[in-house]
Amino acid sequence: MTGPATRARGLLARGGWIDGAAPDGTYPLRLGADRRGRATMALSETTFRALVETPGLKARAGGGWIARPVVADPPAATTGAPGRIEGERAVMTPDGLTQHRANLGESPIAWLARRKDADGRPFLSPAEAAAGERLRSDAEIARAGPSLTMRWDALPRTGAGSSARAEPGDRALAAGRRVVEALSAVDPRHRPLLEQVCLRESSLQLAERRTRVARREGKTVLKAGLKALARHYGIG
Repeated sequence: MTGPATRARGLLARGGWIDGAAPDGTYPLRLGADRRGRATMALSETTFRALVETPGLKARAGGGWIARPVVADPPAATTGAPGRIEGERAVMTPDGLTQHRANLGESPIAWLARRKDADGRPFLSPAEAAAGERLRSDAEIARAGPSLTMRWDALPRTGAGSSARAEPGDRALAAGRRVVEALSAVDPRHRPLLEQVCLRESSLQLAERRTRVARREGKTVLKAGLKALARHYGIG
């Protein structure tokens, strides 16, 4: 039997959109742009939450939410480069969200964590690697929010409002606040390079160039930033 969530997904795929909560606590799903007409469906809180998870919702111009575009599966791994999957990753810049070519199979932090120095010691400690991946994960969740032009320094520092109703952007905004709090725990001298590697998915070499850190000093700067992150997260 087709459930309400399945039917709602079909309507969203046809251009439908979800309006703000009605007085009775339901969410009207409409096919036309006019709010004055009768809604095609009235979604319960449970159905609404199911749609937030799949297909995901984003803010609609004029209010309400529409379905997020379906993201194609990443291409197969490149021949001759085990573990590498060429593709594009959403990256936050001062001007908003942009797409950059990236290895979708492994993050820069994960790659660095597998490297060893000349003495055979790991490039990053387990605590440093875990802290970097946690920051990267929160950044990805924050990017999935309704705003595509937000900047880390513009995100709210504290919560606001007392409503218990969940909205699609709540999880992203909470993740954004965690990113802001984590970055504030890092020395400003180390923060730019850390942002390049963890938030913008840059390689260490590229991050050194972009932040004008002397070649081969990036490791020391990055490790200092990751140590501060690990302390902030209580890792290690």
